[in-house]
Amino acid sequence: MNGLKTTIYRKSKDLPEVEEANFFHSKSLFSILEKTPRQKPYMVVVEDEHGRIVSHMLGFLRYRTFIFPPFLLVHCNVLSEGVYAESDYPKDELFGEMLRALTQLLNTRTLYIEVSHLSQKMLGYRQLRQLGYFPVNWMSIHNSLHSHAPEERISEKLQKRIDSAHAKGVSTEEVSTEADFMAFSKLLRHHNILKPKRYIPDDKFFRQMMESEHGRLFVTKYHGKVIGCSACAYSHGNAYLWYSAFRRKTYMHLHPDVLTIWDTMKDAYDRGCQHMCFMDVGLPFSRNPFREFILRFGGKEQSTYRWFRCSIKWVNRLLAWIYRE
Repeated sequence: MNGLKTTIYRKSKDLPEVEEANFFHSKSLFSILEKTPRQKPYMVVVEDEHGRIVSHMLGFLRYRTFIFPPFLLVHCNVLSEGVYAESDYPKDELFGEMLRALTQLLNTRTLYIEVSHLSQKMLGYRQLRQLGYFPVNWMSIHNSLHSHAPEERISEKLQKRIDSAHAKGVSTEEVSTEADFMAFSKLLRHHNILKPKRYIPDDKFFRQMMESEHGRLFVTKYHGKVIGCSACAYSHGNAYLWYSAFRRKTYMHLHPDVLTIWDTMKDAYDRGCQHMCFMDVGLPFSRNPFREFILRFGGKEQSTYRWFRCSIKWVNRLLAWIYRE
C-alpha cells in the first residue's frame, strides 16, 4: 500500500511500543512466546509515512514432534485480525497487507497457516482469498456476563448438579503452589494426549501466563486431588478460556467438567469481565459433544470462519475444493 512501511519483528527487544490492550497481539504475549520452547513469535507492524503505527498483528509458529513421519510439523497461528489505530486506511486493506507479509515470510517454513477468531465473519474475505487461504465453517461460543449473572442462564437441573458437587467438597482455586502447577500440567497433557489437533505448549508458557497480569491457571480439587483444570487469558475486559481438562470418567459422580467450567466462569464474573469466550469448542462437526456441553452454560453460538493455507500447493487446492462453499 502506498505510503506505508511494513516490518516484521522477531525479537522483543526490537519491538516498537505497541498497544497492549489486546493481549493476543501484545508485546507481553510476544515475550512469553519468545521464551517458550517450540514456539516462535512474529510481530507485523505497519507504519504510515510519518512513522505512526497504524496496525500490528502477532503470528506465532508452533513446532510439533511425532514418533511417526513426518516427525516434525510446523504451523503458524494468528488469533484474530490484530490491532488498528484510527486512520484513513481501510481495515481490510491493512489486514491484507499484514497477512501478505507474514505469508510471504513463512510460506516455506510452515506446513500451514491458520487464521482464527476474527471479530467479523466476512472480515478480509477478499484479501484472504487472494492470498490463497480457504475458509472452513466453524462455531464459536461466548457467554455474556455483563447483563445477567451466570446463575440466571443455566437450567435448574444443572444448578442442582453444581450445588451438589460443591456440597461434597469440590472447589476450584487459582494455582499458587508448585504442587498445584505440576498437577495442572500433568492433567492437561494426559487429557489431550489422544487429540492430535490440540497443541499443548511447554510448561514455561503456562508459568509465564500464571506470573503475568493477563492469565490465570485454575485447578478443581476434591479432597486434595486435582480432578479438573483450566487456563484463562484476559483481554479487553473479557475472559478467554484457552485450555481445560477434566477427570470425567474417574470422578463421574462429581462432574469435574461442569465444576471446572462453572467456577472459572464465576471467577470471571466476579472480576467484572464482560464476556467469557471459549477459544476452542472442537472441530466443526454437525454434532459435537463438547460444543453441546459448553452451550449448557447459557452461551451464544455464532457461525464464523477459520482460514487455512497449506504451503503444498496441490494439497491447498484440494482442501480448498473439499471445503468449497
